[in-house]
Amino acid sequence: MAGTENAPNGRVVVTASKKTGGIRLAADIGGTFTDLAAFDPTSGKLLFGKTLSTPDKLINGIADGVSKAGTSFPDAELFLHGSTIAINTMLERTGARTALLITEGFRDIYEIGRVNRPDSYNLFFGKHEPLVERALRFEIQERLFAEGGVYKPLDEDQLRSTCARLQEEKVEAAAILLLHCYANPAHEIRVREIVEEELPGVFVSTSHELSQEYREFERCSTVVANAYIGPKVKGYIGEIDERIRDDGFDGSFLVVQSTGGLYDGEQAQRQCVRMLESGPAAGVIGTQALCDALGMKNAIAFDMGGTTAKAGVIHEGEALTTGSALIGGYERALPVQIAMMDIFEVGTGGGSIARVSEEGGLRVGPQSAGAQPGPACYGQGGEDPTVTDANVVLGRLSPDRFLGGEINLDVDAAAAAIDRKIGEPLGMETADAAQGILRIAVTAMSHAVKAVTTERGLDAGDFAMVAYGGAGPLHACNIAREMGIRQVIIPRSPGHFSAFGMLFSDLRYDYVRSRFVRLADADFDDLEATLSELEAEGLAEIEKVSTPPERVVISRAADMRYVGQEHSVTVDLSSDLFDKQDRAGIKERFDAVHDLRYGTCAPQERSEIVSLRVTVSGMLKKPNIEEIEGGDESPAAEAHRGKRDVRFGDQSHAADTWDRTQLIAGNRIAGPALIEEHASTTVIHPGDTATVDKLGNLVVSVEGVAS
Repeated sequence: MAGTENAPNGRVVVTASKKTGGIRLAADIGGTFTDLAAFDPTSGKLLFGKTLSTPDKLINGIADGVSKAGTSFPDAELFLHGSTIAINTMLERTGARTALLITEGFRDIYEIGRVNRPDSYNLFFGKHEPLVERALRFEIQERLFAEGGVYKPLDEDQLRSTCARLQEEKVEAAAILLLHCYANPAHEIRVREIVEEELPGVFVSTSHELSQEYREFERCSTVVANAYIGPKVKGYIGEIDERIRDDGFDGSFLVVQSTGGLYDGEQAQRQCVRMLESGPAAGVIGTQALCDALGMKNAIAFDMGGTTAKAGVIHEGEALTTGSALIGGYERALPVQIAMMDIFEVGTGGGSIARVSEEGGLRVGPQSAGAQPGPACYGQGGEDPTVTDANVVLGRLSPDRFLGGEINLDVDAAAAAIDRKIGEPLGMETADAAQGILRIAVTAMSHAVKAVTTERGLDAGDFAMVAYGGAGPLHACNIAREMGIRQVIIPRSPGHFSAFGMLFSDLRYDYVRSRFVRLADADFDDLEATLSELEAEGLAEIEKVSTPPERVVISRAADMRYVGQEHSVTVDLSSDLFDKQDRAGIKERFDAVHDLRYGTCAPQERSEIVSLRVTVSGMLKKPNIEEIEGGDESPAAEAHRGKRDVRFGDQSHAADTWDRTQLIAGNRIAGPALIEEHASTTVIHPGDTATVDKLGNLVVSVEGVAS
């Protein structure tokens, strides 16, 4: 590290030695497709590859993608990876047989939770279902004071007896949660040492390594989730690492965290829970990079793939993050107390299965046909109708140009599946049933956009929507119209955009430590000591990565609340306020954040700090988003692929189809139209207009009637 300086935005910048290395590979594995992006820092060249995911051995899909991109593992210096394996393992309940070791007297806090009751009059309401059954929760005789002092020493003999019980139960993973370990981790560290000694081969996770915040239920849920998914994720990451090393890769293997930052693959095998939103977070990072290139401050990142649809937000140039999240829906959710991108996800993707419920209503998702057998139109044996089948029947996807012609779509099979499972039971024509599937899917996806805007105190109409993923451009304009969004941006290669976003990710390490102090009484020297300790941890982690960053940026924040309040909001601690010990300025900033989050603030009320946060980011070299050739409003004749009947709402229209690779900056296309490319199709509705900007993005003005 060469030195430090204060950046204009208040962040501390530590310069590092610069290095231009080999190719950077980025792989994003989804439920249906595996996307690969490659960047050569020397030439600035970008390459892409897309293949069907290979569920039986996911590394094969990555290797196929690398081959299709025209590169190889020996040529790469960095391999970046994002995956849904962690979140899917948790949601599908396919994790390890896990035990919970917890302070004596607190065995049931994991099941009691916060007693959330969002629907007071729902007689069928069900609480969250713990990942560990009660019979596998064991009390450990020990206790600390809240300040970290020892009240009751750890009984090691009792712990060893408990380990014998775990062996009898054939436990595969152990989660350790001891009260107040965030103030003093000594007991947790010793428990881990004994468990690893007594039970070699068992995956062991301690809560203080993941979260150093108060709230024992949330920390308990976090460490259990990490242990539950640990063996599967560790094996998966280890398999990839072994395969790419065998294929000649000798660089750094980095995994995308839920924050969009990168961390070492070895660390990812221990702290698996940090990659729950791995793939979706990369797409938000890509959206932020696109916003920077366009000079745009506010955008909604909308990603629709084969299995799910996700939404995140760029607000005032920054991707919104959160210190915790609920996994699995509010009423039945399990909390995870780690830093992550503020993303909302719904089980609606191109492969989402449509069905008639027992009550006689039409439902779409969350079940998915996945990559195998896939939608009925793939011709791989799938018999259930999906969102993709509906798009094929309505003319929105070309049967012979899907994935550049690699997959021929069977229109008759799609129509038969929709008619058999939806049309006949509901007494509807096939096309009407297909249109119904899309309407329900659009409504479900609109809820994801609302969750990250309206429910955060933001007006969706003030944002542009950046839509990507293989299916995002198909539905973006309908969602935008429903949400009152006037502009939709389809980036270049939207089907590879999450993998592309990884190339803009930086090394990132987030730390938090609970410190309770009223702002008026705060000892800034004491706070500085804690913040500096957290910063040193992050700098040490970055030093371990073989590829040094161009510079290191350190940012600070504090979780604050009004005295007497339960919950807090996160407030940036810029150097201009913290170094001057400007209590009034920090309080004013807290009031503003509280007002944005909750629509109210109380400047006259006292405030307090509950936790300190530090983010250490190692900034890597980024690809350049290059401008494309410009021209007239009218596209070239060779870009036109003819007309196709497409259903919009209740009517069919003869829509022009265009080859996106033949479009240049300044071209303008009026709807109804379809703009096709290798991994995606953009639907331009009647009355809407798409313009190609200087960076090759499709900028759609949403002005047409509802459809």
